[in-house]
Amino acid sequence: MSAQDFLVELGTEELPPKALKSLGDAFLAGIEQGLKAAGLGYAKAQVFAAPRRLAVLVEQLATQQPDRSVNLDGPPIQAAFDAEGKPTQAALGFARKCGVDLEQIDKSGPKLKFSQSIPGQPAAGLLPDIVETSLAGLPIPKRMRWAARREEFVRPTQWLVMLFGEEVVDCVILAQKAGRESRGHRFHNPDNIRISKPSTYLEDLRSAHVLADFAERREIIAKRVAELAAEQKGTAVVPADLLDEVTALVEWPVPLVCSFEERFLEVPQEALITTMQDNQKYFCLLDANGKLLPRFITVANVVSKDPAQIISGNEKVVRPRLTDAEFFFKQDKKQKLESFNERLKNVVFQAQLGTVFEKAERVSRLAGFVAEQIGADPVRAARAGILAKCDLATEMVGEFPEMQGIAGYYYAKNDGEAEDVAQALNEQYMPRGAGAELPQTLTGAAVAVADKLDTLVGIFGIGMLPTGSKDPFALRRQALGVLRILIEKQLDLDLASAIAFAIDLYGDKVKAEGLADQVLEFVFDRLRARYEDEGVDVAVYLSVRALQPSSALDFDQRVQAVQAFRKLPEAAALAAANKRVSNLLSKADGAVPASIDSALLQEAAEQALAKAVADAELALAAAGSYRETLERLASLREPVDSFFEAVLVNAEDAAVRGNRYALLAKLRGLFLGVADISVLG
Repeated sequence: MSAQDFLVELGTEELPPKALKSLGDAFLAGIEQGLKAAGLGYAKAQVFAAPRRLAVLVEQLATQQPDRSVNLDGPPIQAAFDAEGKPTQAALGFARKCGVDLEQIDKSGPKLKFSQSIPGQPAAGLLPDIVETSLAGLPIPKRMRWAARREEFVRPTQWLVMLFGEEVVDCVILAQKAGRESRGHRFHNPDNIRISKPSTYLEDLRSAHVLADFAERREIIAKRVAELAAEQKGTAVVPADLLDEVTALVEWPVPLVCSFEERFLEVPQEALITTMQDNQKYFCLLDANGKLLPRFITVANVVSKDPAQIISGNEKVVRPRLTDAEFFFKQDKKQKLESFNERLKNVVFQAQLGTVFEKAERVSRLAGFVAEQIGADPVRAARAGILAKCDLATEMVGEFPEMQGIAGYYYAKNDGEAEDVAQALNEQYMPRGAGAELPQTLTGAAVAVADKLDTLVGIFGIGMLPTGSKDPFALRRQALGVLRILIEKQLDLDLASAIAFAIDLYGDKVKAEGLADQVLEFVFDRLRARYEDEGVDVAVYLSVRALQPSSALDFDQRVQAVQAFRKLPEAAALAAANKRVSNLLSKADGAVPASIDSALLQEAAEQALAKAVADAELALAAAGSYRETLERLASLREPVDSFFEAVLVNAEDAAVRGNRYALLAKLRGLFLGVADISVLG
């Protein structure tokens, strides 16, 4: 079957830069889906996205659909016709479904059948609908209309190129009649550009100062920015999202180095970087020590005869932004950080839970409690807690919300607070996302855990539980943050007691009955997904959960031990034996004796098991970890197997029977020191 290249390019007014990449990817996906649904084979498809165009190039697209046959089974003959031989509604409905009269339906078999051979259609006639369907399915939150037209799209359309081979596909899409005329760079080559055939598309536009390939523009920008930064003896800060956005803003990227006055470096560099990145789309430069240089890189969309004019213009534009940041910083420093708590007395944290200042007071006391448990200084943790929310009332954070915590660090340092207290004001928000950085100081860890537990207890305490789609206070993220801090920083905190302390701090603002168990269960439920992501079987998690340890670190150590135990050759048999023991004990008549009477051990197998259990108890006393404990218990497999093969647990003699139950209870107790491994069986 013959094949030709296919090109579609939709020209528009400047597309939203943050959405350009996703629009291009969705356009390509829609066209590929349409081609596959139509049965049109092709070798390769590629998307091109630039500020004023979305394009897809399909290489070696089949010119014709293959012929296909349709075979449909209908209702049984007895259901298709009544006793008089007249067609029923089932038969008539099947004919309608097939689009033919009943006479054309095959009635020779036990069921009605319809077979039809459908000749393939030319691809050129199918392509307009495929393109139109793909465009209609683009992820556009809000479409717009322009002039008097009824058509809607993310931006007004300006031209349409559709070529199949060297021929134009005759159609009109989004008010644009297809042709072969594209447009070049808005300033360098504003005239129409003739696309001779799909395979020359990129080069035809390149000659008109348009780099249509998003990936190529991105690579050029990244490479040139790195080179310019090196020339300035620095490295560029290039967030992936910012690089994508800048790539989407230009058709012919020309990075240029600009500068600002060194006096602005007295302002926290995070504020300067934030305003330059978010508001101006600049790449900032850092020196070898990670300090901000008084330089930045802008990416122009033109090759200027006088680049100094562009540089000067950008420097002029950024100066007021940096001046604002400088002003806010100086204003805030005119008063002590702690004094901003007065403003927070009038700021509501949550209507039923009081003000942000009241939250800070609770966090302070809870942070001191946590600090004592994890080996931190409770006085400094409490101090950091009372300062934790102060910067929310500052001018700096009011203008740059991203500076919360960071601004507090600088203001605390300015006030002469201890280094770990200042760091804790930023670290309280860590981790800020999945896999993000954790607090470095113990003081910061104490405040971060306290802040998150306070929110969890408060919101649960007023019944605002997260649902599948709604979690306005990010309680799942808060719980995961607590777990990550405690486990990854190896901090042994009894969460049950910390949650109980947090509940007491709220007093009558929360409904305390059952609240501690509810919050604790919610927190440990988050571990299940964490372990599944790490490849830990859910049964391992459940075996530990059955014991309900209240320390996240202890929980994790048990899980890791059971995960390692499962790989031992004895694991499966011991898990099955534990399950059997658990079932037997649950059905025991009366109380199980607390100790084993050696005089009642009649069988050699039960005597051997009793000795093995006693030896294991002595060995476990010297075990240094849960993993070592389970490794030593693995040696019990042989005496356990022999016991169940040779010994009847439910002996007729009540004393012997009770003694055997006591032996099994002792055996099960050894394993329950780590986990309920019967869950693994």
